[in-house]
Amino acid sequence: MGRIAGIRIKNYGSLKNIKLGKVLSDSSGKELTNMNAIIGQSGTGKSTLADAFGFLADCLEKGVEVACDLNGRGGYESIVSQGVTAPIEFEIYYRETSNESPITYELSIGLDKYDRPIVQKERLRQRRAKETYGRPMSFLFLEYGKGYAFKGINSGYLEEKNQEIGEKVEVELADPRQLGIVTLGELKEHPRIVKFKNFLKNWYLCYFSPSAAREIPNAGPQKYLNRLGNNVNNVAQFLYREDPKDFIKVLKDIQTKLPGIKDIRPIRLQNGQLVLEFLENGFDKPFYSQKMSDGTLKLFAYYLLLHEKDPRPLVFIEEPENGLYHKYLANLALQMKKSIKGTYSKQLFITTHSPFFVNALSPEEVWVLEKQEDGFSTITRASEYESVKELCDSEIELGDLWYSDYFG
Repeated sequence: MGRIAGIRIKNYGSLKNIKLGKVLSDSSGKELTNMNAIIGQSGTGKSTLADAFGFLADCLEKGVEVACDLNGRGGYESIVSQGVTAPIEFEIYYRETSNESPITYELSIGLDKYDRPIVQKERLRQRRAKETYGRPMSFLFLEYGKGYAFKGINSGYLEEKNQEIGEKVEVELADPRQLGIVTLGELKEHPRIVKFKNFLKNWYLCYFSPSAAREIPNAGPQKYLNRLGNNVNNVAQFLYREDPKDFIKVLKDIQTKLPGIKDIRPIRLQNGQLVLEFLENGFDKPFYSQKMSDGTLKLFAYYLLLHEKDPRPLVFIEEPENGLYHKYLANLALQMKKSIKGTYSKQLFITTHSPFFVNALSPEEVWVLEKQEDGFSTITRASEYESVKELCDSEIELGDLWYSDYFG
């Protein structure tokens, strides 16, 4: 399904110009790892960064005009960086597999003559197979909804040579407020666009809410947890339906990681709905989710997320420490790292304030946001701070260094 090697965000709130990993426009630095934690003081832009990822996903699903107003964003004027007249820009450096040439996706969103949000520019570029040098070819290029796309693979436009390779198709979108990859990503003659659109479509951003998880859901299996995690029982029903024996094994594994829980049982109701019973130490009768503690419900949802059979390629989790006892966080971080070990197409992004969570990570896996005097944020990999790697190599844990103000 792919993963991002780097992302650049420009003019999105306090993120006037930040880069994580490696991108085409700036190849300095290393590619992103499978695990990426973002830390920093309050107000440095962690929530803005998470929302930028969500904004991209919303642009794909709803169009840029609607995305500007979703989730309390307040419209284009509220999310574009203050004092900036340039458009909001994203650059994603993405690989479908470790053996394929990276693809660069560039997106610029501004205002049209009626002050409506619009896609000003959209481009996809990739080098030909087995090429490692030179500028990549553009195989999708749109300005205000008009441009071209190239069919197949190993095709595109070489700008430096003014050369077209492969079959070119002229494109004009009916609504330039929609992303071009949405329309062209449904056509099998554009396989690279199809893959990238599906990759972006399967991003998952979550902020689990214990109060939401206590809601009684409608009956019916659902493959994935939603943003709030209030469909835990629906996901359990799906997993149980797909493979009851394997799901029991999953529950047994999760049970060992939930303090005070000695058993978790799936119970099928008369209406076909499946609910979970939690048996706590010291009690003879089980509890349903509506009676469980916030921390237990949250931990259960996270561990259930890590056991997805068909995992989504990119998962962004905001502040998993909220509502959890601090001693649970290091183990949660280790289990997150274990879930992505040996995989290519599964990436985790986590914002956190917890040094206990960061203690389980390496300097390459941690990014630090800092607010500068001009009000905009910068981001730095922890390994780029002087002496951080050396101190970690001497068995001082990264979170303890951060807590002690050695960096960030």
